[in-house]
Amino acid sequence: MRQAPARPHLPLHRLRRAPLLARPHPRPPRAAVVHRRLVAVDARLPALLRLLLPPPRPPGAPRRRLPRLPPRPRRAALLRLPPLPPPHRRLLRPPPPPRLRPPASLALVLWSPALLAVDHVHFQYNGFLMGLLLLSLHFLEQGRDLAGGVVFAALLCSKHLFLVAAPVYFVYIFRHYCCGRGVVRGLGRLVLMGAGVAAVFAAAFVPFLYYGQMQQLFNRLFPFGRGLCHAYWAPNFWVFYILLDKILAFLLRRLGFNIQIPEASFTGGLVGNSSPFAVLPKVTPITTFLLVILAMSPCLMKAFSKPQPRHIIRWVSYATTCGFMFGWHVHEKASLHFTIPLALIAMDSLEDAKHYFVLSIVSCYSLFPLLFENQEYPIKVMLLLTYATLMWVGFSSHFAAKSPQEGKKVNESSSVVRKNSFIGWISFSYLLGIVAIELWSQVFHHYVFGSRFPFLPLIMVSLYCGVGMMYSWMWQLAWIRLQPELQSPVAIEPDT
Repeated sequence: MRQAPARPHLPLHRLRRAPLLARPHPRPPRAAVVHRRLVAVDARLPALLRLLLPPPRPPGAPRRRLPRLPPRPRRAALLRLPPLPPPHRRLLRPPPPPRLRPPASLALVLWSPALLAVDHVHFQYNGFLMGLLLLSLHFLEQGRDLAGGVVFAALLCSKHLFLVAAPVYFVYIFRHYCCGRGVVRGLGRLVLMGAGVAAVFAAAFVPFLYYGQMQQLFNRLFPFGRGLCHAYWAPNFWVFYILLDKILAFLLRRLGFNIQIPEASFTGGLVGNSSPFAVLPKVTPITTFLLVILAMSPCLMKAFSKPQPRHIIRWVSYATTCGFMFGWHVHEKASLHFTIPLALIAMDSLEDAKHYFVLSIVSCYSLFPLLFENQEYPIKVMLLLTYATLMWVGFSSHFAAKSPQEGKKVNESSSVVRKNSFIGWISFSYLLGIVAIELWSQVFHHYVFGSRFPFLPLIMVSLYCGVGMMYSWMWQLAWIRLQPELQSPVAIEPDT
């Protein structure tokens, strides 16, 4: 049998300039064969239709009607069956289609000023990593646990900062994906999930293991020698701990005690081995690890006892909040790890909208010191004001249209009303305090202290924003502890 001539193998850069073969193919193309057969069928089609269709009715002849057949016995017997019990009726009922989140939830993520300020300029906090996190949460919320676990493994290999959410992922996937399905099937799912995660980690770490660089890799991934706080204090729990140590040391020295206060131990803006505290005990990495696990324990217990997909975004957000509040050497930019996921559920209820409104403003304002150039100041201020205005209008219109009884939050002039306002007077007063802090930092500090205490405005921003972050952490903890059966309006799958 004759074979087709071998085509020449060309390099990649010459594929588009490869010359055509001068000798034609010995067999006709497949398209020509199909076309010839279709033409043959088309030529015989009128004769086949004349054989299959009945002859035309003569003019004036009565129309023939098909006789009505009696009902089949099978159908009659089925109609006489007793109604199905509720469990079987639930099984035969088609599942409701998943509801999509409102477009405003996507707008809250894409237009976040904090994400716009950090994205594309930082290797640890950017839109690519946040996209992997949201994709993993989407898979888990839709019940696709295997895909969610594999995507989260890829996220961990991309950046290890998301390791703080790993306990929630492990507990939830183990209970929701592996348990309650029999020993054999559950063990098979556990092996399947482990194989998928192990394949991702092997693809990422085998090259380092092959070249003997694992020790160097872990030293760079977990640099515990950098100290408890970053050069610019992140607004978390350790801000209050450090400030309390400074106040106690100052008061004890005034009372005559010999207290050695390290100069510029935390206020010098230096990254490195931090000096010991003057009065309070020194904080070690293992202490911060235990505090994070302890703060995360209510969420882990909820995920283990009742693993519900509609709560996975809240649980992961709370876990990352615990890592931000009590972790070691936390950057202020790490607030994106829980503010961006919480934006997806901000439209689920009025309380979620109020919480996210305050949290997003505080998170964005805590990033203001990162953009310190004069030409950047109007940009960051306008971004925050525009986002706050869009949130106010979007939340007000959404809940007002959804429920007139629940949505009496904003009057016709879009001003704050006294009764049932969109945010309470405490939250509104706290947000006004941000304006006062900014005025002091930009105007009055220079006239009062001149060039002295250059780190004081940063301390004020960190301390004031730390109050808002503590409020957010306690609000999420209260939601997990006190409202375990809260039904979200975005129901992904029914309870069984």
